[in-house]
Amino acid sequence: MSLLFEPITLRDLSVPNRVWLSPMCEYSASDGMPNDWHLVHLGSRAAGGFGMVLTEATAVVPEGRISPQDTGIWNDEQAAAWKRVVDFVHERGARIGIQLAHAGRKASTFRPWSPLQGTVPVADGGWPTLGPSPAPFPGLDTPAEMSAEQVADLPEQFAAAARRAREAGFDAVEVHAAHGYLLHQFLSPLANSRTDEYGGSPDRRSRLVEETVGAVRSVWPDELPVLVRLSATDWRDDGLRVDDVAAVAGRLGTLGADLIDVSTGGAAPANIAVGPGYQVPYARRVREVSGLPVSAVGLISEPAQAEQILVEGSADAVMLGREALRDPYWPLRAAHTLGEKIGTQPVESGVGMQPQYARGQWRR
Repeated sequence: MSLLFEPITLRDLSVPNRVWLSPMCEYSASDGMPNDWHLVHLGSRAAGGFGMVLTEATAVVPEGRISPQDTGIWNDEQAAAWKRVVDFVHERGARIGIQLAHAGRKASTFRPWSPLQGTVPVADGGWPTLGPSPAPFPGLDTPAEMSAEQVADLPEQFAAAARRAREAGFDAVEVHAAHGYLLHQFLSPLANSRTDEYGGSPDRRSRLVEETVGAVRSVWPDELPVLVRLSATDWRDDGLRVDDVAAVAGRLGTLGADLIDVSTGGAAPANIAVGPGYQVPYARRVREVSGLPVSAVGLISEPAQAEQILVEGSADAVMLGREALRDPYWPLRAAHTLGEKIGTQPVESGVGMQPQYARGQWRR
């Protein structure tokens, strides 16, 4: 069996394979409520053979949404709506994780296909934004600097969201500390110029993400994993570098993080050397330094490419984003391409077609 289709166990959670759906914003919710779009988006990838599917960035408080159309889990009604999605994914034999997020200074924006871009005015359904410092992301409004009380409240806001996520039946929770959103803003010197205990030195800038992961771990079941998405570099000489982030990842491991979802960038505009697998070396370095399992993401599109990432020890799982938008059944195609036996879902390992689709099996 190829490594892609070997199960992976995190704590007591066995994931059928190592092809996972990356969190991707859909900008299709109303009042934070997931709906039929999210059921179909995540459910179809579960039917397509992804071992783990992760939700889009799901806000822990209303003002934490990237756009007014983002999903949330700050109330029980949203958790109940998520349960329908969770149950459907489980019926397909896949596991499902929720990405918990706060967008900070990158919140309250128009969704990408809107004719308007930038910060949504309060009169049009937006809200004032918050950040570690009163410095705007280019093109967006200047955030208010978070008070000491607001910073102290944030870990519990994530923890409360995690409690609701478990009530909804999620198998894993991912703390979003990447892509220039609030926890990454605190980590990066490009966005954090505070002079209190949450700013200045690298150890102080990492304090909030450490407290947040610790708070989430304290309420999440011991037998289930906590993931953390980190941007391993800001792609700028004056920003975070991979060894800085790998050191943070190691400390998060001691606080109960079980896997680091390694991405890059987002704190500020930068020249990024984009190409196939361009973020994989960063995943490998975080894995080496932290000693934790990692996932790799970023222009991974071909089955042999994904398999090689695992074979060479650069990652323990691969995340597919844009490729999964193009092909919801990529794992099935990859299994066929790599010569794997394709069974019938639900499965405990490997990959399988749903029985309704079994007559669509490739012929050898």
